[in-house]
Amino acid sequence: MKARGALRRFWEQDRALSAMLVLLVLLVFVLPPFTAAREERGPLVDIVLTLLLAAGVAGLRVRPWTRAALLLAAAAAMAVRLAPAASEPAIALSSLVSLGLLAAVVLAQTFGGADVSIHHVQGAVAAYLLLGLVWAAAYALVAALHPGAFASSVSLQQDRSFVYFSFVTLTTVGFGDVTPVHSTARSLVVLEALTGQLYPAVLLARIVTLHTQKAG
Repeated sequence: MKARGALRRFWEQDRALSAMLVLLVLLVFVLPPFTAAREERGPLVDIVLTLLLAAGVAGLRVRPWTRAALLLAAAAAMAVRLAPAASEPAIALSSLVSLGLLAAVVLAQTFGGADVSIHHVQGAVAAYLLLGLVWAAAYALVAALHPGAFASSVSLQQDRSFVYFSFVTLTTVGFGDVTPVHSTARSLVVLEALTGQLYPAVLLARIVTLHTQKAG
């Protein structure tokens, strides 16, 4: 009970957005180089993200039945993720659901208040990174359902390769070493590329401008 209350209080403070950004930077940029390519990501990160998700959903100002449905979806996604016999499509779908909900929580915390602080700017960056992870999970789901949906000059590994491909697409770099072949994969790539252009230009720029005006 005390732990749950502490997590609820965590999301009630603006610095939760900064903490989320630090966690995502560690997850996306710092940890992968120190992990062997053949190793699976341990459950610790999934547990931490799920706890933060559950606390964030519990703190949302929504109808009780909506909050209960979101918490149930988060719990189901976590159970599938940790199940030893879960199939690849189920794991990818669970990641997509949990990361999508977490992105929604961070976006709600970032853009929901009237005051804008440096924590909200960092929260907007954290939401941008979460969007990259959401699309990576979507690509993994498409690849699991449609083998050969992506062509690559190197072997594609379920989590890591699609995270790399997702952020390359989100930033519209496009090295061309991974190519979407299936129609669904191509549609997702186009949608992510558009999001990668519009999010910094509209939402992130807006919140940075509001913070600058407040500071001035």
